[in-house]
Amino acid sequence: MFRFFILLVIAGSAAAAGYRFWHQDDTDSQSLTLYGNVDLREIQLAFMVQDRIAELDVREGERVTRGQLLGRLDSTRFESAVRELEARLEQARQKLAELESGSRPQEIRKAEADVAAARASLLDAQQRYRRTEKLVREKVAPQQTLDDVRSQLDVARARLEAVREALSLAKEGPRKETIAAARASVAQIEALLTRARKDLHDTRLFAPADGTIRSRILEPGDIASPLRPVFTLAKLEPVWIRTYIPEPMLGRITPGMPARILTDSFPDKHYPGWVGYISPSAEFTPRNVETPALRTRLVYQVWIYACNPGNELRLGMPATVMLDTSAHAGDGGLPGCQPAQ
Repeated sequence: MFRFFILLVIAGSAAAAGYRFWHQDDTDSQSLTLYGNVDLREIQLAFMVQDRIAELDVREGERVTRGQLLGRLDSTRFESAVRELEARLEQARQKLAELESGSRPQEIRKAEADVAAARASLLDAQQRYRRTEKLVREKVAPQQTLDDVRSQLDVARARLEAVREALSLAKEGPRKETIAAARASVAQIEALLTRARKDLHDTRLFAPADGTIRSRILEPGDIASPLRPVFTLAKLEPVWIRTYIPEPMLGRITPGMPARILTDSFPDKHYPGWVGYISPSAEFTPRNVETPALRTRLVYQVWIYACNPGNELRLGMPATVMLDTSAHAGDGGLPGCQPAQ
């Protein structure tokens, strides 16, 4: 009997503790108290290219601002790649300009002179052929001489045709396909140069947001890569209290509902906040809730965003959230909010 009485007392104590954990006093139906921990977003910062770390400018615990330089890699090979592509681009642009400009006037005049010279050579060959033909008819010259002169005449005609075509090409300029290919070559090198310049820029690591360096994972001399974080950055904003609420209480809170947040570290301060997120799905109570009876209950995760201008709410800090369920939603989240004393 005595053992039964002891077990009954223990069970009653556990139930009372669980009730106090989740429920506010029924006499105060317009208020709700929740318990949770401060949470914030963390960023794993890594270089976007791979090389040896030359220097790192910040350490654990330092505050950084958005855009601040945090470190850089050895950029020698990236600078060389940029210079090489800049030279190749200039060469390709000059070649394209030459093709687009077409033939120079001097080249056209030379082609015209070649045509005139070939025409004169053809006339001379025709005259020689006629004289030789007359001599062969009169049997003064052998037939072989006429054959030789005829060959020279054919060569003169072919040469005249060739220089005429050369003059036509000089006047028309390069083919459209050749110019298009040169333009494509310029565009290709420009794209390669853009990527090389981006790689060179990525040898420097900048803070993407205001925050605090939580950990410095690598050191100068290490080989950095996109898969190896260098720093862990804890963002200063937003800050929220991660808490859980059972399903029977879910209807008492709405997004935007104002809240007051208290901590053991600053017991005299009430930080203003608001309900920012209510999970759409249920989950079992987290394991850090010690009461076995409560760990088997389905709850909904709730985020209470907090105003934290003094950076006093730190990651993992236990916090108490008091909600006035009679207040209208939308009163929280105003910029420039300050902790209430």
